[in-house]
Amino acid sequence: MQIALLSRNRNLYSSRRLIEAAEARGHGVRVVDTLRCYMNIASHRPSIHYKGEEIEHFDAVIPRIGSSVTFYGCAVLRQFEMMGTYVLNDSVAITRSRDKLRSLQLLSRKGLGLPITGFAHSPDDIPDLITMVKGAPLVIKLLEGTQGIGVVLAETNQAAESVIQAFMGMKTNIMVQEYIKEARGADIRCLVIGDKVVASMKRQAAEGEFRSNLHRGGSASVIRITPEERSTAIRAAKAMGLRVAGVDLLRSNHGPVIMEVNSSPGLQGIETATGKDIAGLIIEHIEKHAAQARKTPPKPKG
Repeated sequence: MQIALLSRNRNLYSSRRLIEAAEARGHGVRVVDTLRCYMNIASHRPSIHYKGEEIEHFDAVIPRIGSSVTFYGCAVLRQFEMMGTYVLNDSVAITRSRDKLRSLQLLSRKGLGLPITGFAHSPDDIPDLITMVKGAPLVIKLLEGTQGIGVVLAETNQAAESVIQAFMGMKTNIMVQEYIKEARGADIRCLVIGDKVVASMKRQAAEGEFRSNLHRGGSASVIRITPEERSTAIRAAKAMGLRVAGVDLLRSNHGPVIMEVNSSPGLQGIETATGKDIAGLIIEHIEKHAAQARKTPPKPKG
């Protein structure tokens, strides 16, 4: 197969591993900088141009779209979809997962475990918003934050009110969540491919930190997940419409709760912690499903 890897940096660990895994199986891979693509949105022959030339046919596209370029990246991906190319995760699913509030609303509708979450516009509603999530300590999150950036732990109601007021004053969209104290600064990343959790790791926050992101100095180790955690991760990915996803869970007193569903999960932490060839499993998934997609006419997406 000829595979396009939509990535702005071929030297990132995840990009390198996907290229290695595809080439090891005899596939050709071209790294395509998302922001250098431009589109001819024609009725009968939609096309994508790249650095002055019309892009060749690809059998599959692997999107590794950074959060800062979600809008343009998903427009490019949607154009590949219009051309009938198989995409590992489609544009609608990525857009859903990148909107933290929308994704939680979708997961809630499916009856999946979530931390109590509040969202408000008016500063007049802050006291009730804090009460809604059981009071301090509580977590305040920027809706567009990634890798633990824009996440604040407020340890008193007064501190929470001050931080929420400050964000609202800056016209910044935030949500407020209950703090799951019993998780003790640890979360579980489940890597879902298709309808299976193929690997899972525990991420533990560094001393004095409550965010367990590896980018924030957290540590990773292999963990055995429960059947309920496995089911929750698979259902969360399915609710988003993602074929490949990193689902982040916390262990609470009332079962697993979902923190986030990531459409471009990093491979370094989970491959290192588990010793599994995740990149190879992703390529195997593409081999199986891209062939099926070629037999089925593409459906137009909104």
